[in-house]
Amino acid sequence: MKKNIALISALLLSLTAFTACGGTDENTSVPAETTVAETEAVTEAESSEETEAVTEAVTEAVTEPVTAAPQEVGFEGMEAVYADSLKDGVYSINVDSSSSMFSITSCELTVADGKMTAAMTMGGTGYLYVFMGTGEAAESAGESDYIAFEENENGEHVFTVPVEALNFETDCTAFSKKKETWYDRTLVFRADSLPADAFAEGTSVTAESLGLEDGEYTVDVTLEGGSGRAAVNSPAVLTVKDGRASARIIWSSKNYDYMMVDGEKYLPDENAEEFSEFDIPVSRFDFANAVSADTTAMSTPHEIEYTLRFSSDSVKAK
Repeated sequence: MKKNIALISALLLSLTAFTACGGTDENTSVPAETTVAETEAVTEAESSEETEAVTEAVTEAVTEPVTAAPQEVGFEGMEAVYADSLKDGVYSINVDSSSSMFSITSCELTVADGKMTAAMTMGGTGYLYVFMGTGEAAESAGESDYIAFEENENGEHVFTVPVEALNFETDCTAFSKKKETWYDRTLVFRADSLPADAFAEGTSVTAESLGLEDGEYTVDVTLEGGSGRAAVNSPAVLTVKDGRASARIIWSSKNYDYMMVDGEKYLPDENAEEFSEFDIPVSRFDFANAVSADTTAMSTPHEIEYTLRFSSDSVKAK
């Protein structure tokens, strides 16, 4: 009996490792092929009752729901952005989700008549409905309040939901088709992923609104994101030419081979030897501007997401 307990424990450990690989729902089904460990465990059982006990243990393990650990959403110091700060239009926007099981592969934000909605394309088909609120609230709400998916031309599920504010932690609960249970999520629709021209006039601090003439300045810059080990020089050199501002970003490492800003790729200064240095546009001050930087310090190149905030109060003539 002790032998079988040990075998069951080994099976549960191996199954936990397998299911940790993720899936489109809160649980992951066992693969069609039986693993070697499972086969040996059943073969070594000393009687039919013991074989049945091992089989039941395996079955219970794979049918138990596996919930992914919550993920961080948003960023420190984020400020809510409402519809009146944006121009009417349709924009591609990034969305943070507190669960990898609720994966949003793309999202379109529509701003119209002082309201916002978001069409979220999902990475799986495991959910029938979403509800903007908690699972507890969904249980007491009527079915008419549930938001059903629409299937696009690629067979993907798309949920179109109201958005109160960007850069704001929003409760959203999703109903699992397989488990018939509501699962609470937290979403953040990232204003820093919108293009600069999405913002209404007077709502963004720019080189023009600051009255900066062409020339060189310095500006304090704050970096957030990544593992927290990277840093950039502050203050940075700010250059204004033809009314447009750009900043020289000097990293604490020489291992960055490109940066992405507003969908454009920027290459480092080839003459910089000690650190990776980039000249990137500064479309907005006092705002967490989304950027990414590709590092070659790992075994394979890896693009890491950051935000850069340039302080308008710190701008000084160089």
